[in-house]
Amino acid sequence: MARAVLYDSTLCVGCRQCEEACATRWKLPYNDKIAAEEKISAHKLTAIRTFGERFSRKMCMHCQDPACASVCPVAALQKTSAGPVVYDESRCMGCRYCMVACPFQVPTYEWEARLPRVKKCDLCADRVPTKEQTRCSEACPTGASITGERDELIKEARKRIAEKPGEYHPKVYGIEEVGGTSVLILSAVPFDKIGYNTNVEKTALPQYTWNALQHIPDVVMMGTVLMGGIYWISHRKEAVAREEGRR
Repeated sequence: MARAVLYDSTLCVGCRQCEEACATRWKLPYNDKIAAEEKISAHKLTAIRTFGERFSRKMCMHCQDPACASVCPVAALQKTSAGPVVYDESRCMGCRYCMVACPFQVPTYEWEARLPRVKKCDLCADRVPTKEQTRCSEACPTGASITGERDELIKEARKRIAEKPGEYHPKVYGIEEVGGTSVLILSAVPFDKIGYNTNVEKTALPQYTWNALQHIPDVVMMGTVLMGGIYWISHRKEAVAREEGRR
């Protein structure tokens, strides 16, 4: 079974201990200035966002069928059967297609680094084999973030909604979005009110990728013919110029 995280925004108090725990895990700097940044970046892989008196949390959603992995030409990003979408920097060639493809705008880039890498949460993949809590879940003092098996967390989320219908928006974000994600979210208000994209497709985005790739053989053939034509024309001009020179 795949691991996942359930984030219940109704329990979040905005303490940002999840942010600090994540920074410690990745050996990233963390101070008051960084804590005040309400967006993810190469030095902040999860971020608490403020919406009046409500909070939400942005992190990699670890899609069941991730668009970032589908567009990566060197398989630097891969979805594991255990849940996390992981990144292998040794494979990455810096094309940044993943940043364009992600419907949640998650992957970030070390623009100022001499040897830049893509940066994103990996759902504490090192802890998955032992079924430990992710570091953000472990650090959360209110239980707003918990880690477990995805199917069990879906049941838990639906149970909370059923038991307290007046306190929750009647939907679990992440069950259907882009084919499903390994981060599930509960909210007291519609999700777009606390910063989540509700306009994403229900279908896994790589299906659109494969539909497009079906036409690649035709494109390649046309491109080959076109490049061959250009090659012939350019060399024909050279041959004509040589012939004119002899005359």
